[in-house]
Amino acid sequence: MGNAQKALVMAAGIFLAIALITIAVVLFISAQEATKTAQNNFSNIQTELSQTAYTVYDNTVVSGSQVVNALRKFADKEQFGIQIVTGKNRAGSWYGKTINTNGAVDNPDFGSVVEGTDATGNLTEASDESKKDYVNPSGKFKAKIVTDRSNVIRGIIFEQN
Repeated sequence: MGNAQKALVMAAGIFLAIALITIAVVLFISAQEATKTAQNNFSNIQTELSQTAYTVYDNTVVSGSQVVNALRKFADKEQFGIQIVTGKNRAGSWYGKTINTNGAVDNPDFGSVVEGTDATGNLTEASDESKKDYVNPSGKFKAKIVTDRSNVIRGIIFEQN
């Protein structure tokens, strides 16, 4: 009888060990999936935060002084351009980089930097009343964001009303 009892205790011990290992594996798998979900959420939040500097200008009306401030703020940003269309310059001038805005949004080149094309405007002319690129500080401009096919913001277009 002693051997049977020892065998039952050993079987119960093995059963408990297997149950504990199973519970640990299940908890590990569910924690792994929760971690993946948290990483995805964190990545989305990071993307939103990185684009907040630009979303202020998304389909809004801003003053000319805000346009000049945006020029100063984003002047040294790589792969980014600002186009300003004024009453004097209906064709508009690009500052920073020139961005492809020709064609449909589903065009693969839409929103990409036009290589080999220099920006046509400079900040000093935007502040000089005698120049065609003059931005009236009290003027009203409709702002629009330009994104590429990867949904990365590549530029802002300001058009005077």
